[in-house]
Amino acid sequence: MLQTQPVRIDVVSDIVCPWCFIGKHRLEAAIALRPDIKVEVHYRPYFLNDWIPREGISRDEYLTKKFGSPARYKDIAKRVQAAAAEEGLVYASDKMKSQPNTVDAHRLIRWADAIGKAPQMKQRLMDLYFTEGGDLTQRDVLVQAAADIGLNADTVRADLATDKDVDAIEAESQEAKQAGIEGVPCFILGGKFAISGAQPAEYLAQAIERVASGEADAAE
Repeated sequence: MLQTQPVRIDVVSDIVCPWCFIGKHRLEAAIALRPDIKVEVHYRPYFLNDWIPREGISRDEYLTKKFGSPARYKDIAKRVQAAAAEEGLVYASDKMKSQPNTVDAHRLIRWADAIGKAPQMKQRLMDLYFTEGGDLTQRDVLVQAAADIGLNADTVRADLATDKDVDAIEAESQEAKQAGIEGVPCFILGGKFAISGAQPAEYLAQAIERVASGEADAAE
C-alpha cells in the first residue's frame, strides 16, 4: 500500500476516564499491529465531569453524586479492573481518594505536545491516577509528573500558577461536545472516520487500514 501522508488520529478523551486509560493502550496496540502504516496521533481535551470545581472533590463525594453511593460503584469498578488487567494495566480504584478537575492535567498534555511528548504525559498522568492513587488536584504532583517526562519543573510550576491555555483547553472541549461527542474515548481517523469507545485493538487497526487505503470516507 502506497501511503503518501500519515493517518491523523485525534483522540478525544479525559485523564480520569477509565475507558480512555484502556482505550489509549488499545490504540497503541492497534498501531503496532500495522507497522507499515504511518500515523500521527493528537490528544484532544474533554471534560468527563465539567461540573467538578478546580480544587476537585473527594472520590466518595463524586461516586455518591454520580452513582448514588461508593458501594454502588463496586461492581462497575470490578468490570473496569478486569478489562484493564486484560491489557496489562492496573486499575486500583481503592487507591483513588480524590476526583480532580482536569483542566491542569490537559494543560500539561498540551505543553508536552510542544516537545513531542504528549503520549508520555498523558500516560504518566493516567498511571498516577488509576494505578498509583496520585492526587491530581495537587500542584506538586502535577509538576513532578511533568518533570518525569522531561518538562522543566520550574517552568511548569510557574505556568500552572497562571491561566495559560485554560481558555484554549475549555474551548476545545466545548467544540468536541458541540460536534456531538458525548462519550469518550473517541478516535477520529483522518478527520472523517469516528470510532466511539475503547474498541479492541484489531478493530482499531482495521479502521486505520481502511482510512490509510482511502476506503473510509464517511464518519461512523
